[in-house]
Amino acid sequence: MENKSSNKTLRKANKEKNDEFYTQLSDIEKELRHYKAHFQDKVVFCNCDDPRVSNFFHYFSYNFEQLGLKKLVATCYKSQNADLFSENNSEKAIYLEYTGDKNGDHIPNPDEIGIKHLKGDGDFRSRESIELLKQADIVVTNPPFSLFREYVAQLMEYDKKFIIIGNQNSITYKEIFKLIKDNKLWLGYGFNRGVAHFVNKHYVDYATDTDHKEGMIRVSGIVWFTNIETKKRHEDLILYKTYYGNESEYPKYDNYDAINVDKTKDIPLDYAGAMGVPITFIDKYNPDQFEILGNLGSYAPDGYSLSSAIFINGNKIFKRILIKNKKL
Repeated sequence: MENKSSNKTLRKANKEKNDEFYTQLSDIEKELRHYKAHFQDKVVFCNCDDPRVSNFFHYFSYNFEQLGLKKLVATCYKSQNADLFSENNSEKAIYLEYTGDKNGDHIPNPDEIGIKHLKGDGDFRSRESIELLKQADIVVTNPPFSLFREYVAQLMEYDKKFIIIGNQNSITYKEIFKLIKDNKLWLGYGFNRGVAHFVNKHYVDYATDTDHKEGMIRVSGIVWFTNIETKKRHEDLILYKTYYGNESEYPKYDNYDAINVDKTKDIPLDYAGAMGVPITFIDKYNPDQFEILGNLGSYAPDGYSLSSAIFINGNKIFKRILIKNKKL
């Protein structure tokens, strides 16, 4: 019930473009602690954040010296109201620059933060925002879910390192999946159980009492995407099940020569051929251990034309990532 509610929320956000989901500081701290060594002497750009209320700006400004940052920049879309949400009702947008503590109190004070006006609306696609992007080394933010393809395409165009939040289903987008397949993008460490709580005033929180957080909504299937190397990415997935002798547990598809594996933990250790695994496999993907061949039902393997659906005994199966064990 909760998954259906959260997915409904994302679909509604995508349709109405009300997808300003503000991220908790605790979630940002939990993920970014794994990348601290990469921030030394770098310019960090948060280009989808109202810097006055963004927890991304808060994290980087309060940890500026500890991380050894060179500069922090954050842009705001139009509204200058000191509110949690941009209503796009202001004539000008702003951006903030922070270059570290000046008075020795190790707190980012207003007089230490440079507030500058933009001529345009502050949209990440605007010329001004792109000029700021060019100067950045690493981009860290929670981009609009409805513009995720376009947002990632821009990061790739300008060859930027990034740590960003997105929906798990983005993995199956043709443009995103190709980047994953080509080892140009992968998943970070992630949220607990793939669940995030965001501040968003447009939607009701359908979470249970145990999951409910006042003023926030619970959304399932949320992940971190990055192109910065992590230790996690090179950890082997421990395999313990076997295919031979248990063939009935791994039926083949009607319209593709590969076995079906319903759960990542059930990937057999002794099968050298193509396997269709759930999209959640990407969280455990180690390019040293597995090769990604394609995405059955969406982005087909090179040189193979496949319909938008896959079947087992005439029954339609949800999209599968097609992989092969490189160590066999």
